[in-house]
Amino acid sequence: MSAAVVRPLRGDDSIAELTAPLHAAYAQLAAMGFNYTAVDQTDDVTRARIEGGDCYVAVEGGKIVGTILYHRHSDGCPWYAQPHVGVINQFGVSPSCQRGGIGTRLMAAAEARAAETGASELALDTSEGADHLIAWYGRLGYRFVEHVQWPGKTYRSVVMSKVLSSEA
Repeated sequence: MSAAVVRPLRGDDSIAELTAPLHAAYAQLAAMGFNYTAVDQTDDVTRARIEGGDCYVAVEGGKIVGTILYHRHSDGCPWYAQPHVGVINQFGVSPSCQRGGIGTRLMAAAEARAAETGASELALDTSEGADHLIAWYGRLGYRFVEHVQWPGKTYRSVVMSKVLSSEA
């Protein structure tokens, strides 16, 4: 288990340092042909995406090595528009820090925040071709809900959702 600390993003955290693990984490997906936003987003895009949401980071050795972003409401597909559904995105862990429990702890932080804000479900989406991610989310209790084709994306996404327990 990693010694990383998971905490909310602070005002003095570096947006560039937040963007770097996203680029690293999404590089494998880019190599698979998926043009996720996080593959090459600028620091300004990272900043804009976190506005209005709750951003959590994993910090290890004083460096941000992972992140997840929670929004209480989101648009873009029918499931996300449901009043009881919260949404996570911009989720990634630096490859050198993967498989140490950081991603699971970031997901737990987002699930807890979702429950605090009154969401009874937490949803996400990923490319239908990212079988490894779909399987991992499935092991965490997420189920398939629908497909969505985001504008400008070269892949169709699967939307997955998890019923949150009151102890999330």
